[in-house]
Amino acid sequence: MHFCILAAVLAGHALQTTAIAVSGAAEGFAKGVTGGGSASPVYPTTNDQLVQYLGDTTPRVIVLQKTFDFTGTEGTTSTSGCAPWGTASNCQVAINQNNWCKNYEPNAPTTSVTYDNAGVLGITVNSKKTILGQGSSGVIKGKGLRIVSGASNIIIQNIAISNINPHYVWGGDAITIDGADMVWIDHVKTSLIGRQHIVAGESADNRITISNCEIDGSSSWSATCDGHHYWALYFTGSNDLITLKGNYIHHTSGRSPKVSGNTVLHAVNNYWYANSGHAFEVGTGASIVAEGNAFQNVVSPIDAGTSGGQIFTAPTTSANAVCAANLGHTCQVNAFGSSGAFNSMGSTGFLSNFKGKNVASAAPASGVVASVTKNAGVGKV
Repeated sequence: MHFCILAAVLAGHALQTTAIAVSGAAEGFAKGVTGGGSASPVYPTTNDQLVQYLGDTTPRVIVLQKTFDFTGTEGTTSTSGCAPWGTASNCQVAINQNNWCKNYEPNAPTTSVTYDNAGVLGITVNSKKTILGQGSSGVIKGKGLRIVSGASNIIIQNIAISNINPHYVWGGDAITIDGADMVWIDHVKTSLIGRQHIVAGESADNRITISNCEIDGSSSWSATCDGHHYWALYFTGSNDLITLKGNYIHHTSGRSPKVSGNTVLHAVNNYWYANSGHAFEVGTGASIVAEGNAFQNVVSPIDAGTSGGQIFTAPTTSANAVCAANLGHTCQVNAFGSSGAFNSMGSTGFLSNFKGKNVASAAPASGVVASVTKNAGVGKV
């Protein structure tokens, strides 16, 4: 009997002391990020511990070994919202945040909403933090992460974030970045999110790399009422530098991503699949290079109605040689299957925005589908 108890204690101890470390290194604009560095790992067991470790000022490596479920922990709110996209059971409705319904959808029918308060505002993540999931067990449910107000040097790897008021627009974001720097999001899966899966807000975020992530837009509620989430990736910061590489972005219907606000975006070797609307929305100030990506069953890789920004879509090998002087390589042609046109907008002069910066490498699009489906998401490091 005593032997069994001792064995159980030792097994539990071994689980926590098994060596765990960041896998690989950030490519692209966030190259060199170190997160919590060599800090001894900590293993939160409660929601309160997780919040404390993420929000304090101590450099930390925080290992997630379980699901941290925040649903219901802060109560619910019942109030009036609106239904801009109809009242069918598969349509999202909107929380009237900051009087949004009145200001932007004044003719939409009103409806009652009851949402989980925990989802509306994410957990604060302070500087010098590494957040690692162990195996496939690191999950945050019902609440996202919030990296703001000067936070820097943060690594988020191999975790899942899910179930943030998926019925409701303005129900909450999975990862919010606003006024931060040197952030690497890698092998993260987001699903069933009310608003944005990843948002870089209006304040300057400087250097961000998002790699090998799965942005899963499948949902029973969407703004397009078709099971494809509309609000996916929203990059509207001031002079942000964002690398988007090796990600699997699927079952969305728009804004995957929306880019504006003088954001420089390098979208390389990503796989867009089953988008019922548009992928790129190119707003004022956007500077985008999209190369070596694969689009399958994407109705509109780019929203033809957008304007004011610039995007180079790497149309042919000969045209792509223009990249070399600024990105350090000839851009890779994109690949398409059952998808719409993907045309460049603006001149190529904006490519100088990439010169002298850490630019991710690019592989041919022919291998992207196999590579991304094998490697992107949680539990694959």
